[in-house]
Amino acid sequence: MQSVLNIEGLVKTFGSHRAVDGVGFSVAPGECFGLLGPNGAGKSTTLKLALGLMEPDAGRIELLGEPIPARAREARARVGVVPQNDPLDPDFTVAENLLVFGRYFGQSDSVTRSRIDGLLEFAQLGNKRDARIQTLSGGMKRRLTMARALINDPQVLFLDEPTTGLDPQARHLIWERLKRLLAQGKTIVLTTHFMDEAERLCDRLAIVDNGRPIAEAAPAHLIATEIEPHVIEVHGKGRADWAREALGFGCDRLETVGETTFAYCRDAGQALASLQHRTDLRTLHRPANLEDVFLKLTGRDLRD
Repeated sequence: MQSVLNIEGLVKTFGSHRAVDGVGFSVAPGECFGLLGPNGAGKSTTLKLALGLMEPDAGRIELLGEPIPARAREARARVGVVPQNDPLDPDFTVAENLLVFGRYFGQSDSVTRSRIDGLLEFAQLGNKRDARIQTLSGGMKRRLTMARALINDPQVLFLDEPTTGLDPQARHLIWERLKRLLAQGKTIVLTTHFMDEAERLCDRLAIVDNGRPIAEAAPAHLIATEIEPHVIEVHGKGRADWAREALGFGCDRLETVGETTFAYCRDAGQALASLQHRTDLRTLHRPANLEDVFLKLTGRDLRD
């Protein structure tokens, strides 16, 4: 099966800073592929390179069978993009934003108008057809940006942090809509800082840090292979005393962040027994998740 997107050995440098350093991955038709990493890891730059919006210093990119950037315009005609911000035109209504955007793809107004009702239903904005952009909430604007990205019935959607800043209701609605698109055979390339979002949506994902790829697999595979299966979060007045003994209780690894100690265990039985009667401690025992993998591989230090 031919890849929808294939990237090999991608490099992009800005001055002395190598923003993308050897990134490579492929995306199959109909899959959701995630690109994860801390701030400044090179995710957005990689998307811009894949779309031909900037030229790489080295590497090979092919999108929908077209070499990028040489034939980026031809490839982008079959692509939809949801950027981090919502570049909607405040001079137009909701429906007019969709109509005007369709013209950018050379669509006739009649074709675009035939799609507007379906897209407004998709975004749950049917009652906002004639509303001005300034009157929309942040969640409505985000949903309209997603609907606008579908105006040309694209084969591939590039989503750059599509749910940042949204409340839980809006996030869940967008997740449901994205799953609907995947069921229709669309391909999605997604960047996100929400690990639960990546776990829910992505068939496979790559983690990049400092511009370099450090892991690539299905989320469940990364959780099974990169991290201990049990996590015990411990906080309270006696936490430091318990932590000094925790490795003797069968825990494999400890991390302390602020007032919480995270104990990572292959077998949590002994550690949990040691906590059973500790009234000075509050604990949470949970299975490891993708966020644990991400923090293990990229570290807990803040990135600017």
